[in-house]
Amino acid sequence: MRVRTSELWQAGSWHWENQATQLDRSKDEGENESYSSTIYPLPDNVNINSSRSISRCPSHGIRIAMDSCDRNSTSRITGKDIKQAIMFSASLNKLTLNQDEATEYTNLILEELQTGQGVLQMNVMSKGLSRDLQPTCGPIPVPMKCSRQRHILTATVVFFQAHWRRIFVVFLWLMACAALFTWKFMQYRQRLAFEVMGYCLSTAKGAAETLKLNMAIVLLPVCRNTVTWLRRSRVINSVIPFNDNINFHKLVAAGIVIGVILHGGIHLACDFPRITRTDKAFFGRTIAADFGPSRRNPGMLPPLVRQLAGFNAFWYSHHVFIAVYVLLIVHSMFLFLAKDVAEKTTWMYVAIPVVIYIGERMFRMVRSMVFDVKILNATVYPGMVLALKVTKPPGFRYQSGMYVFVQCPEVSKFEWHPFSLTSAPDDDHLSIHIRSLGDWSYQMYDVFQQMLLSSNSSMPKIFFDGPYGAASQDHSKYEIILLIGLGIGATPFISVLKDIANGLDKGHGNLNYHSDRLKKAYFYWVTREQGSFEWFRDIMKEVSVLDSKQGVIEMYNYLTSVYQEGDKRSMLISAIQALHFARHGIDIISKTPVHTHFSRPNWPRVLHGLARRHIGERIGVFYCGPDDLGRQLEKLCHKVNTKTFTRFVFHKEHF
Repeated sequence: MRVRTSELWQAGSWHWENQATQLDRSKDEGENESYSSTIYPLPDNVNINSSRSISRCPSHGIRIAMDSCDRNSTSRITGKDIKQAIMFSASLNKLTLNQDEATEYTNLILEELQTGQGVLQMNVMSKGLSRDLQPTCGPIPVPMKCSRQRHILTATVVFFQAHWRRIFVVFLWLMACAALFTWKFMQYRQRLAFEVMGYCLSTAKGAAETLKLNMAIVLLPVCRNTVTWLRRSRVINSVIPFNDNINFHKLVAAGIVIGVILHGGIHLACDFPRITRTDKAFFGRTIAADFGPSRRNPGMLPPLVRQLAGFNAFWYSHHVFIAVYVLLIVHSMFLFLAKDVAEKTTWMYVAIPVVIYIGERMFRMVRSMVFDVKILNATVYPGMVLALKVTKPPGFRYQSGMYVFVQCPEVSKFEWHPFSLTSAPDDDHLSIHIRSLGDWSYQMYDVFQQMLLSSNSSMPKIFFDGPYGAASQDHSKYEIILLIGLGIGATPFISVLKDIANGLDKGHGNLNYHSDRLKKAYFYWVTREQGSFEWFRDIMKEVSVLDSKQGVIEMYNYLTSVYQEGDKRSMLISAIQALHFARHGIDIISKTPVHTHFSRPNWPRVLHGLARRHIGERIGVFYCGPDDLGRQLEKLCHKVNTKTFTRFVFHKEHF
C-alpha cells in the first residue's frame, strides 16, 4: 500500500526539522569559528589526494534522506517525495535551487533506481548507486618522483630560511639607526650645551638623526613603480623581500613615531625646563649665543612651548604629509644649536626619496591619462561584486598576479583603489572584479548597477594606473604551487590559472610565464556563498578545458555555508552531487567541472598530503585572504617543513 505524498512530506519535514533543531547549536558554533580553527594535528595515515572527497557512499546519503520520508517503513517513495526532500535539503544548506533543477535531480535518481511506475524501491538503491558511481572514484595518487633529496630541518633553521631576507633588511635598518644615534649622541656630548641640558640634549639629537633617516626611507616602500621595476632583477629580488614593502613601511613609520617621541618629548620635558631653571650667567656663557636676541633670556620662552605635546602635533600633521616634509625642512634650517650649514643635513637625507616619490606621482598621473581604457562590459554578480572588462591599452605589459589602481571620477576624483587583474597577460582585454566592502566600492557598484538598469545610460569613465608587482607573480619561481584564495581573495590566482592554462594550450611558455617549468598547480577556493561561484564560472570552465589533457592544474572549491560532509543534513545534497558529477561531469553547486567540497579545508591534511606526494620538492604557497588564517598557514608551513622532506615557502598578498 502506497503512502500518500502529503503524509510522506509531513513525515520527512518533521524528521529533518527535528534533526536540524538538535544540531543547530553545533552549526552556529561552526559558523562563528574562524578559519584558523580548522588547523589541528593530522594522523599519519590520512591521505587527502583523491579526486573527490565525499566521505560516504552516495547511496548512504540518499538512503538516509529517503528513510526520513519513509515514516511507515514501506520502502516506497514517489518522485514528488524525492523532489520535496531535495528542495528542503537545499534550503537547509542555504543553497539556491529552482524547480527545474530539483526536477532534473529527481529524475536523475529515479532513472538510476526506480523499478517501475515511478516508485522508488529502497532495497535496490545501494546496489544501483554503487555500480554507477565506481568510475568516479579516482585512484589514490602515488608520490611523484623527487628531483632532489633533502633532510629534515630544525624549527630554527626553517624559520631562518623563511625569514632571512626580512631579518637581513630589518637588521641593516636597525644598525643604521643605531649608528646614527650613537654618532650624534657622542657629538653633542662635546658641546657646551651639554653642560646645561646634559644627556637630554644628546638623546634628543640622536633621535633626531634617526628621524631624518626614517623620514627619508619611509617613502621608498610606497614608490610602487620603483619597487615593481626593482623586483624584476633576480639578484635584488633574491635579497630584498619586496612582497613585504607595506610591512616595512609600517615598521619605519613606527620608528618615526619613536623618534618624534624621543626628540620632541625630551626637548619639551627635559631640555626646555632645564633652560628655564638655569643660572642666567651660566646660560650666557654656554648657549645664549645660539639664540636670537629675544631668546637670550630663558624667562622669555613662551609658556606654550612648555605645554605643547609635540607628538600630537606631528601625528595630526602626518595626514598632510606634504606639509610635514615642508615643516621638517624649515625646522632643520633654523636649529638654535647649529650655526654651520653643513650640520643642517635633513634636506640631504630626504632630497632623493622625495624626488623619487614626486616623480612617481607625476608618472602615475601621466600614465593614467596615456593608458586610456574603455569599458567593454560590466556585470554585477551575487555578493555585490562588480566585474569590469576593459580595453587593453597599447604597451600595457604585465605578469599574472599583478594589480592595478582604479579611479572612477563619477564616484570620487581623488580616490584610487587597488584591484588584482583577473585577466591573463595574453588576453586582448583587462578585467577586474570589485567586491563592495567600503564606501567607494559600494558607490562604484551602485553607479554601474543603475547604469545597467537604464538602457540609455552610458558607461562611466574609469582610469587604470599600473601594473604593480605583487606576491602572486613569484609563482613562476616554483615547479609546484599551491594557491589559496578566500572569497574575493581568489582574484589574483584566477589570472595565474588562466596564464598557466594558456601556456599549456599553446604547448610552450608565453612571454610572462615559463609553463615548461611548472609541474603542478593546486588551487583552493573557499567561499561562504554559493553565488560566489558565478564570479569566475566561465573562467574555471575554460581552464578545465585547456588543462584537460595535461592535468597540471587541480582545482578545489569549498563552500562553508553547507553542513560538512557526513552531516545528515547535507547527505542528500552530497549524494546527488556525486551522482550528477558521475553522469555529466558538472558539479551541481558551482555549475563547473570543479567538484565543490563542503565546510572548510583541513589545512594540515592538505599540506601533509602534498608533502607526501611531492617528497623533496619546494612548493610555493600563495595566499590571499584574512590575516588570521594567513598567520596560521605560515606557521603550519614551517611546522610541516620540520617534519617532512618537502619545503613549503609561504607568500601573502599585501596591497
